[in-house]
This record gives sequence, C-alpha cells and structure tokens, in this order.
Amino acid sequence: MKPLFFISCPIDTFSGYGARSRDLVKAIIETDKYDVKIIPQMWGNTPWGFIEANPEWSFLNNHIWTQHQLPKQPEVWMQITVPNEFQPIGKFNIGVTAGIETTLSPGDWIEGINRMDLTLTSSEHSKKTFLETVFQKVDQRTNQQVGEIKVERPIEVLFEGADVNIYKPLDTVESFPELTDIKEKFCFLFVGHWMQGDLGEDRKNVGLLIKAFYEVFKNKKQKPALILKTSQVGSSYLDRDDILKKIKMIKKTINSTDLPNVYLLHGEFSDAEMNELYNHSKVKAMVNLTKGEGFGRPLLEFSLTKKPILTTNWSGHTDFLDEKFTTMLPGTLTNVHPSAANNMLLKESQWFSVDAGQAGGHMKNMFENYKTYTDGAKRQAYKSKNEFGWDKMKDKVNSLFDQYIPEFPKQIQIQLPQLKKIELPKLKKVEENVAG
Repeated sequence: MKPLFFISCPIDTFSGYGARSRDLVKAIIETDKYDVKIIPQMWGNTPWGFIEANPEWSFLNNHIWTQHQLPKQPEVWMQITVPNEFQPIGKFNIGVTAGIETTLSPGDWIEGINRMDLTLTSSEHSKKTFLETVFQKVDQRTNQQVGEIKVERPIEVLFEGADVNIYKPLDTVESFPELTDIKEKFCFLFVGHWMQGDLGEDRKNVGLLIKAFYEVFKNKKQKPALILKTSQVGSSYLDRDDILKKIKMIKKTINSTDLPNVYLLHGEFSDAEMNELYNHSKVKAMVNLTKGEGFGRPLLEFSLTKKPILTTNWSGHTDFLDEKFTTMLPGTLTNVHPSAANNMLLKESQWFSVDAGQAGGHMKNMFENYKTYTDGAKRQAYKSKNEFGWDKMKDKVNSLFDQYIPEFPKQIQIQLPQLKKIELPKLKKVEENVAG
C-alpha cells in the first residue's frame, strides 16, 4: 500500500500559486510512489475554475478529496501557500512557497517554516532571505531577550519548471485577435500583476515602466508600442477600467502630446494562448522592471521563445536568466515604500529600484538595434529549456523526496504458514476378558 500523501493548495485557481500547485502535484503523482489526495484552497480574490476551463488538467479531479475529514493521519502532508499558514498535519510535513521578494521575511513566516519538516522555496534569493532573517525574542514582562526567531528546519530550492511542450517557438502567429488592430510592428510586452504602491513603488514597477516608456519614445518619428498583460486582483470590468485610469493619469504627467501607444490586454489566457502571444511577430521583447521576484514564471516562459528580455538584475529570476544572454539592468536596494508595505512586504525590508535612465536607454537601443540582442536570446532559450523545464523539476522533486521523506512502516497482511496434516498412530484394540 502506498503512503497517503495529502496536498492542500490553490490547485483550481487562476493564479501563480495555482500554476505552481498544478505543476508540482502532477510531478508527485507521476512518481507513482504515493496515494495522492488534493484539498483545493482559494487564493485571495483570484478566479476559481481553472481545471474545468483547461480539460488537459481534468485528471486532477481523480485526486480531489471532497470529504470534510481526513481518513487517517497521512504519512505525508504538504501545503503550497505562504509560510505563516503552514500547519503540521502528517507524519512528515512539507511546506512549499515562492518565498519573499525583499531582503526580510516576516517573523510568522519563519515560525511557519519551523513547524514543518521540510520547506521548498522557488529560488536561491528566497532561500537566502529566509536563512538571513533573524528576530530577537523579547519577554514582554521583563523586556529581556530570551532567544531568537530564525530558520531551524531544512529548506531547499525547487525551481518552477516550465512546460517546454507548450512554451516554445512557433513558426508564425498572426491570427491573435487582440493584436490585429495594433498598428505598430515592434511591441514590448509586460506580463504581471499591477500591485499596490505609488508610482515607482509597486512591486512589479508597472507605473515606472509606463512612464519611462512614454519619456523615451515621446516626440520620436518611429515609435514602438508597449503591451501590458496585467490585472490587479481579477478579470472584471471594474479592474480593467481602474487600470486604464492609472495609465491615463501617468500619461498626463508627460510633457508631450506626441506619445507612443500603450495597450492593455486584460482577462484570463490559457497557457497555449500565452505562448501564442509571446510568439506573435509584433511582440519583439519582454520588459519587466520588477523590484523583486520569488521566481518569475513569465520571464522563464517567455525566454523559451528565443526573444530578448530586458529586466532587473536582482531576486528570483537571476537563477535562470543569464546576464551573458539577457539584458539585466542595474539599480540599488531601497526600502519598501509605505504605499506598498503590508504584513508580508515589511517597510523595514529592501528591494530593487532600477536605474530608470539605464532602463530607458536599453529600451531605445533594443528598438533601434534589435538584431544585436537576438543571438543572446537564442542562447538563453537553450539554457532555459535544458535546465529549467518541467521534467528537470520533476527529477529534483524525486531527488529531494528520496533524501528527506523517511520510510514508513507498511501495513502487511499476516500469512500463517501452511501446516501439513499430522497423522497420529492408531492404537491397537485391546480385548479384555472379564471373568464372570
């Protein structure tokens, strides 16, 4: 009988953690070593129903646990979420998290990691931040230091492998309807959420990207376009209209009426549709001025199309993007702005602020001298495919589980030995003469 392996995760959501969950759960199922059961969870306000919308993932329904109680204590328990939610339920407990995008982890995240037997995080950056975060424990009555909060349990890096059967170069993609009306033949593409924060302070740095793009190409005779595949919390009309208002506000800050076009793509796309977008002839490069990444899935997936990437040289994506092949922008570490801070992004922590001048200069040079960037892009695609594909991730899952998950006592049926029939010797009949 296989060990019972329960996984609590946002497997049916349209979210980055949902994608991570599906990829990892599939890898665990395919090891064929465990009896895998899935407890679906929500992920913030992100939409639900990914499996129904993507029938290729319907095999996961065979593993969904629909009852309210566990049948017994599972041999292995896994949670794919943020670490403060980690709870040890099984005989062996695994937490999986993308980690943190700054230089400091919240204290309750460290405590969550210490509740598990093993934590898997997505990048060397996240692992480093967890290991370097140390808080002092203070007795509230005496105000004396009584210890430290720091990572005391094993933590390993498990990258988020890309599906190289989906994300790959395509010969031609001209039928993508959303791009039909775009007149420009050269478009930069950004993919990611537009999160909270003032201009230049949101984590993905979308506001600064738009402003820098306007400034660089204003009043130019030849202009590229910028395509934003973004949302804030969902795919509603209200969300779309709010983003359009933000773009207009930034546009008003530019001292020119002759500006390049910024287009918004809004809504949920399948993996195949995203790859078609990446491969469209009008999409020439991906640009992302991110302040911090736990991993950076869109950057990895786009790199497989052999097109150039322009991004920052800090945090999770530096695990797979090679600065010899990709344009990695310089900058400095700055404190998280109060407008972006919350209970996870601590205002005492730091993340990356890109050199806006360098970003603008490289966008201009990439537009004017595109071919000088394509050879490096091809080399990056080769590296991404051969080192960061889903199959490579699956191999590492197997290796880590073999290293950490113990052998559990197996329930076996007792079989008694077959005993031969014993023949007892027959007694001779003794006749007695009784005198009468």
